[in-house]
Amino acid sequence: MGKLVSTLFVTLDGVYQAPGGPQEDTRDGFAQGGWCFPYADDDFGRFISDVFDRAGAFLLGRRTYDIFSGYWPKVTDPEDPVASRLNSLPKYVASTTLTDPDWDGTTVIGGDLAQEVTALKERTDGELQIHGSGALVHSLLGLGVLDTLHLLTFPVVLGAGRRLFRENTTPTAFRDTGGSVTSTGVSIQTYDVAGKPEYGEFELPENS
Repeated sequence: MGKLVSTLFVTLDGVYQAPGGPQEDTRDGFAQGGWCFPYADDDFGRFISDVFDRAGAFLLGRRTYDIFSGYWPKVTDPEDPVASRLNSLPKYVASTTLTDPDWDGTTVIGGDLAQEVTALKERTDGELQIHGSGALVHSLLGLGVLDTLHLLTFPVVLGAGRRLFRENTTPTAFRDTGGSVTSTGVSIQTYDVAGKPEYGEFELPENS
């Protein structure tokens, strides 16, 4: 059975909206798109290439799918580690409105999301990967089907934008399985989902 693995870029204040460009996602008047660009370096590129090397299929939210399908099919270099896999491997889109996807290899899924995604994991050879798709990740975390999260935290605060772990996120514990920091200060951490949080209390020392 494959693992469901999410890779997400966030700012220090938790914003995931429009990391790649000014027009990528301007919802709510967001005007700071493209904030990850100044921090791209060889360390970042190697990590992303390694992630895509493990892909067996992709699961995307509708908005991310629209962004990807407008860009990646135009990248035809067979040596490009991202484009070559996105264009050739199966892609699944969680959507109730998309009916006629025009990117080759795309299947729309709907209905019971937990059941559908579990079935996809069972038949995927390699990782079932989510890229971007913050709202979908939020839902899948609540459904208990997400296995691993690669969280890339960029050293910038925006003060606006859609946040990944917003209010009413399902309480979840994670186990850190490794990480690194790039030359530009991007913190790359990998977390496995570890169930519900545990709680305790720090007791004050008794008076002697």
